[in-house]
Amino acid sequence: MEYIITIVIMLISIVILKIGLNIHIKDIKRIKELGYDKKLNKIANKFPENKLICEKILKKLNNEKVAIEEENNTKTSLYIAVSNKIIIANIKDTFTRIQTIAHECLHSVQNRKILLFNFIFSNIVMLYFLISIPLLLLNILNGHIFVHIYIGMGIISYIVKAYLENDAMTKAFYVAKEYMTEYKKENKEITDEDITKLLNNMEELNKIGIPFTNFYLIFGVIVKASILCILGFIGSLL
Repeated sequence: MEYIITIVIMLISIVILKIGLNIHIKDIKRIKELGYDKKLNKIANKFPENKLICEKILKKLNNEKVAIEEENNTKTSLYIAVSNKIIIANIKDTFTRIQTIAHECLHSVQNRKILLFNFIFSNIVMLYFLISIPLLLLNILNGHIFVHIYIGMGIISYIVKAYLENDAMTKAFYVAKEYMTEYKKENKEITDEDITKLLNNMEELNKIGIPFTNFYLIFGVIVKASILCILGFIGSLL
């Protein structure tokens, strides 16, 4: 019965979060429409290649020791704290590429202890989740304790991850704006109108994307906790 109560609480939490963060399915469609807008992409393509942009922004952030690697087989750019490396995904055809690169560059100058904690603890949480699956199905020890421990660990992981992501997402817009404004002075092909269009659409995208990212992060914790509850319930019946 306790498993069912926990699952119901998880589902109610998702609904409340969806309402509280004003998340709508249509927002996902709007994000895709903006991200792959051909007119906006044409303007963004006036700027240098991704690696050059990354190097320039890192220089502005006084952090030129970061390794930069372009990976065309993935669509997710990321900063790896352990190896101090930025991986730039295949984002050439998205107008947000400058902001995305700025986002990862900002991660590289965040508190290293927090970054490493996030990396290590996230992997511990994932390992705990995987280990809990067979233990719950076999009904070993008290399954409710396994679930409650995971929820606690998941919340801690979410708070740290959300702190890092919100910091980078919020500042990335302004770093990208500064970069584009400075680059315009060197390149007459880019106009004030071009930059205004990019910034206005980035701003719209952020208004949708930042709340959605926060929802997505906590949603993952809730879903995994619910899965453990279901497995624990099944295990208790076997």
